[in-house]
Amino acid sequence: MAKGVCTGQRRRLGQLTSQVLTACHGANRMKQIERGKDLYQKTVLKSGLRIISETMPHTHSASICIFVGVGSRYETNARAGISHFVEHVLFRGTEKRPTSRDISEAIEGVGGILNGGTDRESTVYWCKVARPHFEMALDVLSDMMLNSKLEPDDIEKERQVIIEEINMSFDSPSSKVGLIIEKLLWPADPLGRDIAGTKKSVSSISRADLAEYIKKQYNPSTTVISVAGGIEHAEVVKAVKNCFGAWTGPGRCPPFKAFRAHEAERVEIEKRDIEQTHMCVALPGLSLFDPRRFTLDMMNVILGEGMSSRLFSEVRDKMGLAYSVQSYVDHLKDTGSFVVYAGVDTSKAHKALEAVIKELTRFKKETVSPAELFKAKEMSKGQLALRLEDSRHVAGWLGGQETLSGKILTLEDVNAIVDGVTALDIKALAKELIDPLKMRLAIVGPEQKAGPLKRLVGAE
Repeated sequence: MAKGVCTGQRRRLGQLTSQVLTACHGANRMKQIERGKDLYQKTVLKSGLRIISETMPHTHSASICIFVGVGSRYETNARAGISHFVEHVLFRGTEKRPTSRDISEAIEGVGGILNGGTDRESTVYWCKVARPHFEMALDVLSDMMLNSKLEPDDIEKERQVIIEEINMSFDSPSSKVGLIIEKLLWPADPLGRDIAGTKKSVSSISRADLAEYIKKQYNPSTTVISVAGGIEHAEVVKAVKNCFGAWTGPGRCPPFKAFRAHEAERVEIEKRDIEQTHMCVALPGLSLFDPRRFTLDMMNVILGEGMSSRLFSEVRDKMGLAYSVQSYVDHLKDTGSFVVYAGVDTSKAHKALEAVIKELTRFKKETVSPAELFKAKEMSKGQLALRLEDSRHVAGWLGGQETLSGKILTLEDVNAIVDGVTALDIKALAKELIDPLKMRLAIVGPEQKAGPLKRLVGAE
C-alpha cells in the first residue's frame, strides 16, 4: 500500500480555525456547516466513531476515507514500523474475502480505486467508486478493518514486501536524503525514523504484536469515516451503522511522546557513486496548531512551489544548477519543518547550497512585493479549489482535519486566512525561523569536500 510520506509530496491538510466546530455526542445529533453552496455534516455515534460527509450533487462518484488517529510516532523503537505493517496486512484477507485479490477485485471489478497510507500521526484506508457501489465499498473497508484474518503466511509475505519497500527507499537517493533530513530534524525521536521502520524492527514484529496493536490503537473513538460524493448524509450514517455499529474499543489510544528539541548533529553526508548530489536543507517549522503556519505556507509557495517560484527561477532557470529543486513544509501536532530539496551537479553543490541559503535569507532582508504575494495567494487558493473538485480530495480534506485537530476549516475559511497574510507577517516570521545556525543539511552523492558545505550552515 502507499507509504504516507515521500520527499516533496507532503499532504497539506487545513487544520485550525478560530471558528471551532464543537464535537457532537449521541447517536443522531449532527453538526451542519455551510461551505459555499455545499454542506458538510457530522454525526458522532455513541461509540465515539465520527462520521463526516459532504454531498457533491454533480459527481457520479463516492469516496470513502477511514482515518485512524495513530501513526509511526506512537511506536516504540522495538516496534518501529508496526503502524505501516498493520496497514499492509489489513489488505491481505478476511473470512468473507479470503485473499488480497478478493479484496482488490471487489473494488477494481466495478472500476474503483482502493489504497491506504501511513503517516506519522494517522493512518488512512480509502476507496473511490461510482455512486451505486458505495455500500459495497464501505463493506469492503469495514471488513478489512474489523475482520482481518492475520494469517501467518500472509504476514510473512507482507513482511518481505515491506522490507523491499525499505530497500527501495534506501536505493533512491532522493528518498534517502529525505529520510536523513528527518533524522536530523527530529533526532532520537520516532518522528525522525522512517515510517516503514527498519529491516530489523520489521523482521521482529510478530502476529501477536500486530493483533495487540490493532486491539489497543484501532477503536471507534480514534477513527473518522469521511465520505464525499453524490450521496446524502443520512445514507452515509445508515450505511456506517450497518457496517460499524457493533464496533467497540478500549477508548482513547495511548498518547505519543511529545518531541523535545536538543543539541545534535546538524549535518550528515552519505557518499554514493552516483551522477548527482542530492541535498536537503531544513529548518524547524511550525505545528499545525500555530496560526502562523499559513504565513509559513505562503513563504513556501513563494520559495519553492511551481515553475515560477524563486528557487526554480534562480537555481534552475538563471543558474542552471538543478533539474529538480523545490520546497515543502510539514505541520505536525507539536512541531514542524521547512525543507528545500535539490538534485545538483556534484561539482556545483557548494554553489547550489549558497544559492538556496541566499533565497531563504532574502525573506529576512527584503519585503515580499505586493505582486509576488498576490500571485502566491492566488496560486495557493486556486490549487486548493481545484483539488476540492474531486470527491476523494474532499473526503481526505474533511477527514484529515477532523482526525488531526478535531476542527475543520472550510475552503472559505482558508481563503480568508490566506488573504489576511501580509508581507510584514512573512518578514517577521522569517526573522524568527530562518537562522543558518538552526539549519540542517543532508547530502547523498559522490565524495566531495565536506568542510565548505558545513561552514555554510555554521556547522564547522
